[in-house]
Amino acid sequence: MSDAAQPTAAEVRAAAEAVKTALDRHLAAVERRSGEDDPAVYEAFNELAAAAEAYDELLYDRYDEVTPFEIPGDDALPPYTGPEEPNAISVLIRRDYAVAEPQRLLAQAQRVEAADVEAGTGIGAGAAGTVHGALGTLFGEYEPDEIASRHKEFGLEEGDSTLWVTASDEQPDPGEWLEEPFEHVDPEQVVCRFDVSTVFDDDLDEDEEEDEDEVEGEIDDADDADDADAVEDLVTGLVEDDDIEPLDRTER
Repeated sequence: MSDAAQPTAAEVRAAAEAVKTALDRHLAAVERRSGEDDPAVYEAFNELAAAAEAYDELLYDRYDEVTPFEIPGDDALPPYTGPEEPNAISVLIRRDYAVAEPQRLLAQAQRVEAADVEAGTGIGAGAAGTVHGALGTLFGEYEPDEIASRHKEFGLEEGDSTLWVTASDEQPDPGEWLEEPFEHVDPEQVVCRFDVSTVFDDDLDEDEEEDEDEVEGEIDDADDADDADAVEDLVTGLVEDDDIEPLDRTER
């Protein structure tokens, strides 16, 4: 960042004061909270997070320094504010795949197309001859859950996936949301969500590596202690051994 664009010391100081104010408001909201999902606490939490993030950015831009605070991301869901006894639910699923083996994908789609022609339910239009056509053929033939369980057979490689369950008072009218099926999801109506990602595996691996390093360190410490004890025992044994005659001191 250029010097001209850098925040002033007064702006950094004002951001620090905003953090202090937000911290006081958050503590007050926590002390007055009416339940586990008090919206006032949630609002104060977001204000504190925003103030801390703004201060951290200004501090870095002005002084090239950072705070020890970890600013939470936006991936956490807000408190549920939907109906206690919902009359309808919506299930939103996203599954990502990489087309790892296009030839396998094409071969599977062509088998489906050939079987449809043989059974008289298809006309052999050759849609399975392209990757996007093969995808349309396979997803038209198999349920998404079956593709998920057999993805390797279709030349696909799993990526991240998520499932959200949202609640509502009444079921939407037929065709109401078909043009924009994912545009009107209210996070506060989400009853639960389930995420699958390799990033969680990486976190587990890092934790396991830290545990292994800690154990190895303890073992090394124990080995060092055992070696020291062994040397001490050896010296003590030599000193206390009656069978060993003392060396004659050489007169000079």
